[in-house]
Order: sequence, then structure tokens, then C-alpha cells
Amino acid sequence: MPSRIGTQGDPSGKQVNLVDKFSICDIQEKFRSAIWEFPKVIATAQKMVKAAKILNTPIYTTTQSAAKLGTTVSELKDLLPESYSTEIDKTAFSMMVPDLTAQLTQQSSASPAAAGKPHQPVSAIIVGIETHICVTQTALDLLSMGHRVYVLADGVSSCNSGERNVALARLRAEGAVVTTSESLLYEMLGDAKDGNFKAIAGLVRETKEETRLAVETFCKL
Repeated sequence: MPSRIGTQGDPSGKQVNLVDKFSICDIQEKFRSAIWEFPKVIATAQKMVKAAKILNTPIYTTTQSAAKLGTTVSELKDLLPESYSTEIDKTAFSMMVPDLTAQLTQQSSASPAAAGKPHQPVSAIIVGIETHICVTQTALDLLSMGHRVYVLADGVSSCNSGERNVALARLRAEGAVVTTSESLLYEMLGDAKDGNFKAIAGLVRETKEETRLAVETFCKL
């Protein structure tokens, strides 16, 4: 059954509320010269971090072998909320290592929507690299756990540009939603009467040119 972000159909056909989470996958310093159109991935991730702060959406960040590949790029680290905990370093390709899985479970279980339930699915939004490796394996793990997964086509890339479309097509087939950052933000709001509409609309205007360039580059059919 089709569902908007923040909801998911249960076996009875009823739409149940989900908690939104934003995940930044391995956007690290050493990848600047290796990843196709890396600055556009950063720009989309920056917009989504700003939106997550407006919408009070938890942010999860991982690095892949940070000792060799560096920390999360400064453009993102400087935007993270003051209350944000340190990023999780990993050697596994998926973000869903034990530390992050435990955080996800703890935060989703603490939400009002999880009252009386042993397991609460979440809406997981993913940006990062590489599309066909870490992003794909993260999305597949989240799907296998029963979560709803949104991969932002204007916020993921790979060293070889051709890998993106193959990976995104596979993820669609596996049940992930492949969409764009702007579409997702307005879907999260749902109504111009939402108290965060003005701030999100302002962010969309502020990043209009960066969004246009990212979409025109990454989302050609």
C-alpha cells in the first residue's frame, strides 16, 4: 500500500505513524576527489541537516575507516546540532553496525508512537556514498528490519557515475523509495499550515540553485 513518509500500512491496511530519522553515510574528506559530483552530494546533505534541525529529526552519521579516509567533511560537521553525539566509525559497509542499530532502536522505542510496542519501525532518510556499496547495504539492512527507507537521488553518488542508476533501480525493486530532497521535505510537512512550513520554504528558496544543479545532474531519466 502506498504510504507517505512518516506513515506505513500495517497488515490490516491501517496507516500507522513512524518516526523520521536522517542518515549521513560516509561523506568524508578523502572522497572529495574520488566521488562523482561530490560537492552536489554535500550541498544536498547540508540542506537536509538544516531541515532536520528545523523539524527536530534525529541525525545519524557514520564514517568508513576514518583513520584512513578522514572524518565527515567540515561543511557538514559545522552544521550539526550542538547536542549531536560523535559520529560512528565502522569497517562494515552498512551503516547498521551494532552501535547505530542500538541508538536507532533506543530512540524509536522512546517515541510516543512506540508505546506498548516491542519494535517501532522508522522512516529512514539516506544521503551519502557510495550509492552501490554503503548506501545500498544500509538501505537493504534497514528494509530487512522492517523500516521504511527513503534514498535521496540528489544526495547520493559513487566514484563511477554509472553505478548510481543501477543501484537506485535495485533499491526501488527491493522496496526503498527513491525520491528528491525537495519532494521529501514537502511530504514531511504535508500541509502549508504546518508550523515549520515557513522555515522549510525559506530553506528551499535559499538552496534553490544548488538543488537545481543537483537534480539536473543526478536525476536525469
